[in-house]
Amino acid sequence: MPGAFLARNHGGWFVAFGVPPGALFDPAGAAEPGSLPLEAAVLAPLELRAGGDRDAAAAGTGMVEAIAIATEKEGPMRPLDRVDAIAGAGLDGDRYARGAGTFSARGGSGRSLTLVDSAALAALAADGIGLDPLDARRNLVVSGIDLDALIGRRFRVGEVECLGARRCEPCAHLERLTGPGVLRGLVHRGGLRADLLRSGEIRVGDAVEALD
Repeated sequence: MPGAFLARNHGGWFVAFGVPPGALFDPAGAAEPGSLPLEAAVLAPLELRAGGDRDAAAAGTGMVEAIAIATEKEGPMRPLDRVDAIAGAGLDGDRYARGAGTFSARGGSGRSLTLVDSAALAALAADGIGLDPLDARRNLVVSGIDLDALIGRRFRVGEVECLGARRCEPCAHLERLTGPGVLRGLVHRGGLRADLLRSGEIRVGDAVEALD
């Protein structure tokens, strides 16, 4: 996906990020929340597999700290101690497993499972942006593993086999559901999107580790 890009609305130019885009740098207040830019110019090359060329051994071994699902789009995230993961679909009970998520209609890979590093959420708090781990709207909050190193690689969460698809970058939709500063604070550390290759159970405390 593209990185930061220049965007223009009626009020002028600003730096945007994400799909749908939100303001990353807007000192003039030109961005219009909830509306798409009138025109845009990409500033960075497409980032198709950021981190995918990194050594999987460098990913480390992590742990699942929290599990969450939402039964409907934009609905509250519900914490779970365990959940069944369904290959090719998602987590049992989650809106994306039913094809009812906000972005389900777009199709493509990386819709089955999302993960975020607890360290990224702690960094938000250090920057003065309070965000409950569940409000990050990722299925798994993990620690101790480099999620970027799993892009394009198979990995295991408990007994479930997954494939890292791409970064789970923040967007204007996430910031609308959370609060100001979340988009900027999670750029390039918003987590990982993955596909489920083998069904099984995921529990809080399960290991997260690269397979190849």
